[in-house]
Amino acid sequence: MTDGTRPHESLADIPGRTGRDAVVIGGGLAGITAALALADAGVRVTLVEGRPRLGGLAFSFQRGDLTVDNGQHVYLRCCTAYRWFLDRIEGTALAPLQDRLDVPVVDVDKPEGRRLGRLRRDALPVPLHLGRSLATYPHLSLAERAGVGRAALALKGLDLADPTLDTQDFGSWLTAHGQSARAVEALWDLVGVATLNAVAGDASLGLAAMVFKTGLLSDPGAADIGWARVPLGELHDRLARKALDTAGVRTEVRTRVTSISSDENGRWSVQVPGETLQADSVVLAVAQREAYDLLPGGALDVPEQLLEIGTAPILNVHVVYDRKVLSTPFLTALGSPLQWVFDRTDASGLKDGQYLAVSQSAARDEIDEPVATLRERYLPELERLLPRARGARVQDFFVTRERTATFAPTPGVGRLRPGARTKASGLYLAGAWTATGWPATMESAVRSGVSAAEAALSALGRPRPSHLFDVEEAA
Repeated sequence: MTDGTRPHESLADIPGRTGRDAVVIGGGLAGITAALALADAGVRVTLVEGRPRLGGLAFSFQRGDLTVDNGQHVYLRCCTAYRWFLDRIEGTALAPLQDRLDVPVVDVDKPEGRRLGRLRRDALPVPLHLGRSLATYPHLSLAERAGVGRAALALKGLDLADPTLDTQDFGSWLTAHGQSARAVEALWDLVGVATLNAVAGDASLGLAAMVFKTGLLSDPGAADIGWARVPLGELHDRLARKALDTAGVRTEVRTRVTSISSDENGRWSVQVPGETLQADSVVLAVAQREAYDLLPGGALDVPEQLLEIGTAPILNVHVVYDRKVLSTPFLTALGSPLQWVFDRTDASGLKDGQYLAVSQSAARDEIDEPVATLRERYLPELERLLPRARGARVQDFFVTRERTATFAPTPGVGRLRPGARTKASGLYLAGAWTATGWPATMESAVRSGVSAAEAALSALGRPRPSHLFDVEEAA
């Protein structure tokens, strides 16, 4: 087994470490979080990851001189767990938040000069903070804007603890509350598709209500947007490894777990090529299908439910132009298959020209289409959206595909998502797909890691680290 951070050493030989042992399987945000939280509480931790890097599905790679993120990831000010994570790995300054929510929305079907609208907030209490923006939003009629306000108030009144919300779809609820197809396209799906990875008609009302109530209707600044100004690998791999190493975690990459089992004394054995790791606690922080394959018998009442949690793809289109064609950090599009377009020039290390990343959520119909087909579709759309692109030369065009980017937030998915604890003593689950109450986001992943670590620490009788993000564990 190859150690990703330092030469091999016995866990017992790590200086200053006392207490129990834990193995965390999976080096995404959930696994990194769980490992850090356990180590901070004095547990001896080994983190194993099958890939050659940490970061899970939020990572970077090299393409020539470019450093490319596999997809554009953002977070909101209300994502308090991910903000805690950034602070814990000393990366907050590298992924700053907007001072105030401001989303440019361009309708390419309108004549030039009348295309731009903005969703932004004022420094007023909820819901007045969005009042002026909604009142002047040019992509909806006056009647539609008034209808959106009424629907928002009805949404604010929903009880997120009501399990029946998960059985309904958001699209039907919007229709029942007077929302036109245009209002859904120009507002509800503009936000919802990016956060839920599903259109309103395919999304659980419970998850959609959680997104909109928390992001737009809880605190004036809750929806302010943050994103990495450096490659994601700088945060989720390099800085995360540094934090793990400082915390005394033994990190093993390129190391795939083949089986886990427990003995009559409740100790766990984690089998990897060439070695068996022994532990009092195991956190399984992998995708739901991989978790199903590794779970020992009896750990969950109905383990097959993990296989019923569907997945949803995200397609990312990457275009390098020979000149600057976009003057804002990002924008969104209506009247076009384009969704969100981000300027990644500085973050990628590009010295000349401009590099744009187009993030296409809920891309089930396009995820397997050939690059040539996507090029024929998206380059003309970028020219429609960005007039300066019409005279620019395309220096590079490529596509990244995450076919199982998130769990599918379909109605009924809530009953399938397990909590951190299993019926097997000492075995815990983590991952954005577990019962965090959030859709499949970086926030959900970090929350799940905290919940798994807290459950393990409780069982080990070890104190909770005082600085650990305060999250209520899903039962």
